[in-house]
Amino acid sequence: MTRIEHDTGVISRISAYSDAVEMRGNLRFLSTSGTPGFDDHGGLSPDFTTQAEWAWRNVLKALAAADMTPHDIVRVTQFLVRREDGPLYQPLRTRFLEGARPASMLMYVAGLPWPEMLIEIQLDAVKAV
Repeated sequence: MTRIEHDTGVISRISAYSDAVEMRGNLRFLSTSGTPGFDDHGGLSPDFTTQAEWAWRNVLKALAAADMTPHDIVRVTQFLVRREDGPLYQPLRTRFLEGARPASMLMYVAGLPWPEMLIEIQLDAVKAV
């Protein structure tokens, strides 16, 4: 499998991730649902950073279950409820991506399924067979 990160000069003006990621060859594809920041006991902290940490831990568990890592992520979509959480989120996301540069979309939304949810993460990952 060949991974090609296409940098067309658009996204590099915003942050260090790819405009598009192309995968070629025999592969497995993983797509997660929107994943909130529930802790291991089903709790949801009122703190944004804690929710974001748990949301990333939860999507990493899904990757691990498929024998994948952050470097297999080709697209990540992040939904945040509060615009003021954006500056807190970027360094956290960077840490969890471990240098991976997937195509990325960050959206601010009016709300998520539960009123106390502050973030959801959805991703697609691909790995060679």
